[in-house]
Parts: sequence; C-alpha cells; structure tokens
Amino acid sequence: MALTDGQLERYSRHIILKEVGVKGQKKLLNSKVLIIGAGGLGAPAAMYLAAAGVGTIGIADADEVDLSNLQRQIIHATEDVGKAKVESAKETMERMNPDVIVHTYRKYVMADNIRELIRDYDFVIDGTDNFPAKFLINDACVMEKKPFSHAGIIRFKGQLMTYVPGQGPCYRCIFQSPPPKDAVPTCKQAGVIGAMGGVIGSLQAMEAIKYILGVGELLVGKLLTYDALKMEFRTVPLPKKVSTCAVCGDHPTITELIDYEQAVCDL
Repeated sequence: MALTDGQLERYSRHIILKEVGVKGQKKLLNSKVLIIGAGGLGAPAAMYLAAAGVGTIGIADADEVDLSNLQRQIIHATEDVGKAKVESAKETMERMNPDVIVHTYRKYVMADNIRELIRDYDFVIDGTDNFPAKFLINDACVMEKKPFSHAGIIRFKGQLMTYVPGQGPCYRCIFQSPPPKDAVPTCKQAGVIGAMGGVIGSLQAMEAIKYILGVGELLVGKLLTYDALKMEFRTVPLPKKVSTCAVCGDHPTITELIDYEQAVCDL
C-alpha cells in the first residue's frame, strides 16, 4: 500500500535517509512493539516509537499516575494524576500520531500471562525496574524466541543490552539470577535523575527501530553503560554464548516461568 501525502510529509526526514526510505517506513508502519512498563523508560520509548510510525504499540502497566512520577515519566501530565498509566500513555501517543494503533494491558505481567502477551509482537521493550520482572521478561522472550531490549536506571547511571534469539547472550547469561530480596535499593530508595530515563529509554526505542529496519549494529553481545555525572558511555563486550545458562544454554534447567518475590520500584 502506498503512503498517503500526509504520511510522506510526516515521515519525510525518515524517508530521505538511505537506511530507511519509503520501504523502511512501511516496515515501521507494519511492525508491532510491546513496551512493558509505562514509566521512566517506557515513556520516552513509547513516544519516540509512536512518532516514528511504529504501526502497533502495546503498553502494559497495572499502575496509576502518581505526582511523584512526573519528574521523569514524560508521557504523563499533571492532569493525568490518578489515571491508569496505560490510558494516559495511549492518549499521548494517539495525539502525537493517529497512524498508530495502541493496545493497552492494565495488568501486572506475570508468569501465567506474559508468553501470550508477547507472542504477537515483533520486539519487546523492558521498561521495568525490578529484578523479578526483568528475569521474567528475559525468560519469556527466550522461550518465545522474541528479541527484546533490556535497560535499567538508578541515580545518575543507566545500562542497556539487546537480545536477539540465536545471536548472543540473554540477560540471564550475564546476571544469572535475581539478587536476594532487599539486597539492592530501588530507585524510590536511592533516587534517579529524571533525564536518565530519557537518555536510556530513547536508546531502547532506537534499538527497536534498527531491529525492525534491519540496519546498523544492535547491542547484541554488548552492555552499554552510561554515567551521567562523568558524561561517559562505555560498551562492555559480553560472551558470545554461555552454554551453562539456565534458560538459553545447551541444557536449560528453567523450562517454566517463575514469579520471583522482591520489592517493586515504580520507575
């Protein structure tokens, strides 16, 4: 299907890029990305994916907008306090770009629903900030053979990596298992600078866009870290394969999803 005159104008800065063009823009419009978490990471990721013309965006979050969220969760506004985050996010994305279909999932993502949730999407963005959710998302994506972007932020630091099935290590390859409950402070306890979500969440959106377009190098087999106080990015090489990984190794010991217990930080 040909792009409309309005779409040609809206996406003109994409279309003039040789890495995108009309063909690439059509790929974006036909793609589906799921964002788990409508908070500090999910907010900028969702807005940039909507602006880019990713045709179907799912957003999953069980919480309501709180006044303390607004320092970093830029998809929500003061008048949204008390509203379901997924509904606030949907309204913002649809105002930004009517081309985009937004599916909302006002629920906690758990072991008994995540595989069905991610199954219809081309790429998953982990916008959570608690270890149980991160390991659950990783394990489900490995089992369903879905690429995803992991990220985390706290204080003035952030990190991200990308998993593509069969091409590099998963999150569990590197971090193995969640830390003991309360061993690591949440961002509510330790704090987080608001703009950190913008930096790292935007990079997650970029990884999704590059994956959909099939261009550039993804953060597969690499962990990108960012220290805002030093204004320093570092790329840490990761193992190409971890044969002993409990979920994607040669002899997986995790064959069913697990809901771990730990204090949840509302990113």
